Amino acid sequence: MSVDIGIDLGTASVLVYVKGKGVILKEPSVVAFDRDSNIIRAIGEEARLMLGRTPGNVVAIRPLRHGVISDYTVTEKMIKYFVQKAMGKRSFKKPRISICVPSGVTEVERKAVEEATYAAGARDVKLIEEPVAAAIGAGIDISKPCGTLLVDIGGGTTDVAVISLGGTVVSASLKLAGDDFDEAIVRYMKKKHNLLIGERTAEDIKIKIGTTYQMMEDEVMEVKGRNLVTGLPKVVTISSSETEQALRETTGQIVESIMNVLERTPPELSADILERGIVLTGGGAMLRGLEELIEERTGINTMTADEPMQVVAIGTGQYVEFMSGQKEY
Repeated sequence: MSVDIGIDLGTASVLVYVKGKGVILKEPSVVAFDRDSNIIRAIGEEARLMLGRTPGNVVAIRPLRHGVISDYTVTEKMIKYFVQKAMGKRSFKKPRISICVPSGVTEVERKAVEEATYAAGARDVKLIEEPVAAAIGAGIDISKPCGTLLVDIGGGTTDVAVISLGGTVVSASLKLAGDDFDEAIVRYMKKKHNLLIGERTAEDIKIKIGTTYQMMEDEVMEVKGRNLVTGLPKVVTISSSETEQALRETTGQIVESIMNVLERTPPELSADILERGIVLTGGGAMLRGLEELIEERTGINTMTADEPMQVVAIGTGQYVEFMSGQKEY
């Protein structure tokens, strides 16, 4: 039995889709590495818990930066680990793997992903652009000559693309996404409260009270970190309206990118987009107020796909079936 696997190789997390079973694995793309002995200590969730908490010889690293491989050997081992975990030990035949890449990657970066996947034990590798995979996963029929504007906000990259007839017509890829939201919160806490916090705490703030649009009621949260003046631990209470200030610049750049793509869209497809709206996917799409912000600035109805974090993985897995279903004359 040959197995078809779809992998969403993200900067923040890796999702594995197996044909007939759906998304069976979702783990952070973090690897804990022992510098002294050159061995990998942990991969995935176990390694994420070590971020910022390791002794000198153990480093928890993210082998992908902005959707691109920054550490080839570690990425290869990580893909291998997730493929084996998804397939179980009993499989004899090498799987066919379709894997997604951001729409703006260079030929060299594509090659690196392809080679790492072959090295991890794939029999055949297909690369898919992230917005196309996201559109298939969101249940949009992309084979029709009808335009759809898709915004995929991941951990390291944001892809904005107009898709029609199974391909990308106009696209833009921004090296700015979920991780940059976290960094913006870290910077704001330093500047405004003299408090130094880690990436994980910033992510907690983003998930619990983060917003990009003024809310009716302010939500508050206690944040623990290190006081930059005294160097001692300190607790600060922050509100959701403060996160809106912290994220304003970053989300503004994403909206600018959407406007830029809309300006370059052929008029016929612009009419389709006005009718069908903008679809948001990816983990970053779950940030509150993003729909309202984009809608206010563009005047186009904006909605988030169901299960935004899983759509790229689902679409990557279904891409092979989609391609085989295309008629040839």
